[in-house]
Amino acid sequence: MSADAETDTDAPADVPSPPMRADARRNREQLLRAAREIFADQGPDAPLDEIARRAGVGIATLYRRFPHRADLHRGVAIEVLTALVEAASRAVAEEGDPCLALRRFMHAALDLKIGSVMPALLGRFTVDEILDSVPGDAVDPIDAILLRAQAQGLVRSDVVFGDITLMIIRLTRPLPGGGRFAPDDALAHRQLDVYIDGLRPTGSPRPTTPLGGPAVDAAAFKRIRERVIDEAHEAHEAHDVREARGAHDAAPDPHSDPPADPA
Repeated sequence: MSADAETDTDAPADVPSPPMRADARRNREQLLRAAREIFADQGPDAPLDEIARRAGVGIATLYRRFPHRADLHRGVAIEVLTALVEAASRAVAEEGDPCLALRRFMHAALDLKIGSVMPALLGRFTVDEILDSVPGDAVDPIDAILLRAQAQGLVRSDVVFGDITLMIIRLTRPLPGGGRFAPDDALAHRQLDVYIDGLRPTGSPRPTTPLGGPAVDAAAFKRIRERVIDEAHEAHEAHDVREARGAHDAAPDPHSDPPADPA
């Protein structure tokens, strides 16, 4: 069966929806994941056909699951925050060491690109529209993990909850100029590990786990800098060309007959 062959339809608001078929649920998950990635890179007004193509479904399937762009915006926000709550719950339940639980949660949140997706969607829904649809809140369990780690002398006593979440937001923002290079995600995880090690209190033993991800030395940074600047310049020039063509197309033809006198 093709991706567009799913036949379930959205039930009226006052009628309980039947359980979603496996293929329909899979399509919806793929669409939300693709939208999350594309919104992070291109913003919430990115082409919907590109989202459908990355999800491996047809545009008809996208509109069946999300009839309006606003539905997709809300769906992505709810999916990201729900995944964040689930990541917090798993970290608490499966890691006995509060530092390992904190590290596991932070890396999971980084993978969700929460710092680039959610700010892009702000203003397109209310707090109640989103939080009322999310099964729980990641704030309290992660704050409890942090306090437990501090009580055991594993994290500096002056670290607060915002030092955890706001750093994740900063690390998930795209590079200046809209540039993104292939190892960017792995580099963000490497930098997060450096930051997590910095949460240790004075006198703690040095970490023994080697850093992952690409090591961007001075020469590599210069190459990245050149690529980001060049790509941003090319994008700006392309925008100027489109603007000039639009102005030219809108201008009256000097060789055409003048408009008729309305008098």
